[in-house]
Amino acid sequence: MSTFTQSVTQIFKNAFNALKTFPASILFAVAFSLVTMIRIQLDWPEQESYNFLFNCLHWTFAFAAVLSLATVTAAQSRHTTKKTLVAANALTVVTAMIVFLSLYFLGGTDTEQINLRFDVLSRLAIARISIMTFVSLLAFILLAATPKEQSDFSQSLFMTQKSLFIAMIYGGVIASGTSAVAAAIENLLYSDMSEKVYMYLATLSGLLAYTIFVGYFPDFRKNVVDSRHESVQRQPQFIEILFQYIMIPIVLALTAVLLLWTARTLITGSWPVFIQLSSIATSYAIGGIWLHIMVTHHKSKIAAFYRRVFPMTALVILAFEAWALLVQLSKFGLKTTEYYFTLIWIVSAAAAVLLILYKAKTHAMIVILVCCASIISVLPLAGYHSLPVFSQVNRLENLLVAEGILKDDQLSPASDDIDLSVRESITDSVVYLAHTQTAKLPEWFDRKLGEDVFFKNKLGFEQTWPKELDYDGREGYLGLYVESSPDVIDISGYEWASMLQNQYLRGKAIASLETEKGTYEIYWTTDRSDGVPSLKITLDDTLILEQDMNAFIDKLIETYPLGQRTPKYANPEAMSYLIENETLKILVVFTSVEVNIDPRNDNINYWLNAHALYLHEK
Repeated sequence: MSTFTQSVTQIFKNAFNALKTFPASILFAVAFSLVTMIRIQLDWPEQESYNFLFNCLHWTFAFAAVLSLATVTAAQSRHTTKKTLVAANALTVVTAMIVFLSLYFLGGTDTEQINLRFDVLSRLAIARISIMTFVSLLAFILLAATPKEQSDFSQSLFMTQKSLFIAMIYGGVIASGTSAVAAAIENLLYSDMSEKVYMYLATLSGLLAYTIFVGYFPDFRKNVVDSRHESVQRQPQFIEILFQYIMIPIVLALTAVLLLWTARTLITGSWPVFIQLSSIATSYAIGGIWLHIMVTHHKSKIAAFYRRVFPMTALVILAFEAWALLVQLSKFGLKTTEYYFTLIWIVSAAAAVLLILYKAKTHAMIVILVCCASIISVLPLAGYHSLPVFSQVNRLENLLVAEGILKDDQLSPASDDIDLSVRESITDSVVYLAHTQTAKLPEWFDRKLGEDVFFKNKLGFEQTWPKELDYDGREGYLGLYVESSPDVIDISGYEWASMLQNQYLRGKAIASLETEKGTYEIYWTTDRSDGVPSLKITLDDTLILEQDMNAFIDKLIETYPLGQRTPKYANPEAMSYLIENETLKILVVFTSVEVNIDPRNDNINYWLNAHALYLHEK
């Protein structure tokens, strides 16, 4: 038997043995797959009423499958009795039951608030179960770093990533191969085969991939020496080359760019857009620390240089980012982006200090810090859903009270002109609070304040947004969204109407009309390059009218200038376009128009949702 065949056979043998090593985890994965196949079998109208139940089961089974890895590994690596192993699996089952009941009875969203027929899992419930799953996975990786003489967190983390990558390859090949066979059967033998067959195959392939993932791990039992332990956590030579000669130079180059950028910002005083800064800083911090852990045991000079330099340069960059965060908080207060950035900053700064002082010995402490920050982010009073809302409510109340708009928990429209900066701040806080789902808001705050018309009626001015500039002063993204209000429009002068919901019947008439003059063919097409639709009408195959909607767009932009981010509401007359020639009089009515312009990249896109075309023959 060849080495390759032996390796493949061993992988599938280990996958089968995973059922004995991690029985609860595999059974929960099987349950996850069964729920998935039930959802595939049920069409959406049938499934809709059960969707909440299925989502609760899916999240519960996914969490329990990962939790079981941690509990079983903790039992096996620290105890030798079978009772401990049984207790670990039983603990997972009991925890899964508690989690499911909590999701089902406490995790739903108020259907009246979000205008849905059936319950759905709230964003907070999804966030909490996701954090629980993430923490369980980190706990498993930390517990799998055993025995200490053979492994540590760096090797355990790579082993997990390696097993996941191998499982994804095998699962992808199995899914592709079985789908190809199914396609051959459909095309050659049974043309009426349901597309659900492919979904079933993908589900079973995913289940098999998970068993391969779990089965790849060595034996973690106490006092048992597994000959595979060293090999599964060893980094192949091509991975070492990838880390040392490709990824480390890239991160060092990025470090140099960030340091130069920091120096330039301090000299010029030109601050970047915070969202852009937070995304770059987050990627740099997380990626840099991960790479630092991955090259813990590398002996090369460049790896040693990186392990020594990265924590110190990271502290310098994090100090600059802290100042940018304070500036952002002073302008807009604490919101979700700033909240998560603050948590990541705290963990990254602490990790950098620990790596400088204790080097690889501190990996477990960094993992604990990550777990604590993750848990804090979903706690009742300190979570992402609570603390930013509390901050924005205080900010908004102070602004409204200072302007005389809020008195005795009652809103009254502003009587005097309000400074532009104050209007921008009020708009920013109102829109943020109006879109929160799970937070408890003051009685005086109506979520309809997020709507432009309601906002103006209650506060006395239109929603006002700051003009955003990027770092070199050029105008940033511009946009417009206008929606037709539910008012009446006079169509008494027209005899026929054609619905224009389908804008993509290229080369085909969407409607035909026969009159005494002949047969009219109506064509409504959309330009794929920019999204501007065009109307063409022929009479007995003779072109009598051809007109694009650019003039209508220009007229709408004159009325509603670009740069407004929130929806605007216009009466149907403003959302209509009159086209007339010697033969026809046509009125095109639109339900909504969206314009997106990015001057920096010279991109312009239009989305015109047409409702109907009304036609009068002269």
